[in-house]
Amino acid sequence: MSAEEPVEVSALTINVTVPEHLQWTDVRRGEEFTLLTLNVRMLPDGRLAAKAYGRPTAGGRGGYTSFPVPDTPALHALVAAAADRAGAMWSAHRGLG
Repeated sequence: MSAEEPVEVSALTINVTVPEHLQWTDVRRGEEFTLLTLNVRMLPDGRLAAKAYGRPTAGGRGGYTSFPVPDTPALHALVAAAADRAGAMWSAHRGLG
């Protein structure tokens, strides 16, 4: 691949652990879930989009079901901090291997 040939990046996605004090619960199909992780994507225009994932509060394994992230300042700050950290990590990559 030459330096002049553009590389198409279709997605930038990071997984973020939600600190315990920011975790919340939500219900899907009659089952309550505790939301533990965020999947954050950078959209082509530079904005961020996030979905939450977790485990059934009652225990066991739930389906891989996404939930909306509540519109709170604390969760917005977590997403922004995670994106900043991921950017720094990406820019310091050491290549394959």
